[in-house]
Amino acid sequence: MHTTINNLRIAYTDEGSGPAVVLIHGFPLSRAMWQPQVAALSAAGFRVVAPDLRGFGDSEAPREGYSMDQFADDIVALMNHLGIGRAVVGGMSMGGYILLNLLKRHPRKVAGAAFLLTRCNADDAAGKTRRAELAAKVRAGERALVEKAFADILFAPRTLKEQPQIVDTVRSWIQKTSIAGLAGSLEAMAQRPDYCARLGEFDHPALVMGADDDQIVPPETIGPFATALPNSTSCVIPGAGHMANLEQPQSVNACLLKFVRLCSQRFDLRDNNGRDV
Repeated sequence: MHTTINNLRIAYTDEGSGPAVVLIHGFPLSRAMWQPQVAALSAAGFRVVAPDLRGFGDSEAPREGYSMDQFADDIVALMNHLGIGRAVVGGMSMGGYILLNLLKRHPRKVAGAAFLLTRCNADDAAGKTRRAELAAKVRAGERALVEKAFADILFAPRTLKEQPQIVDTVRSWIQKTSIAGLAGSLEAMAQRPDYCARLGEFDHPALVMGADDDQIVPPETIGPFATALPNSTSCVIPGAGHMANLEQPQSVNACLLKFVRLCSQRFDLRDNNGRDV
């Protein structure tokens, strides 16, 4: 499916019926990453919406206009277009940064916040420099550097050895991402604010999920992240890396579904009139 949001063609998946769940993919991926979760959540009685962010997947890729604010505004506009007043929102990696932005700027759209394989801190000076340099090289035509930098560290060593088909599939998603989306998102991530000291302000029900072999978000960061949120729970997925939702989908689905059910019991997620509740 696709629609025009903020003057841009945005592609999205919309499956199932019932309380709404919105899933935001990570960098440098697409909504295709959520296939196991869309299937499980929709079968369990939830409406699941998973967009391709601007510049990714089948969505339009403008030359400019990439920021955490803009990504979050696109999510809100899509929710309003689909008549979703509020939803449980899950964000993986970069999607988690967008979710933090939503909690700050559009808190009433979020009934529950699922932080999957992500972090609350901003890049340090060295990290900002690395992202800026990589963005510049991508714009100069060296887009393959993104695949080289990210492809292998997205997975647990066990996955690289035992599930090469998943690795190949994720590589194909990275290769499909536009140059504008890659470079613009790298710059947007470099400019994101630090939210760690502000987590106490977010009293939404929250889930913080990690993986024991994640090379990008070390599992030891999950406990402090969850502790800093006033109303949170956490889980660490065994035998998985940064792509835990594909590497160990049953474990991820069980943890996520338990959280979504809890949120749906506490909030009316069937507000389908499109109001910004």
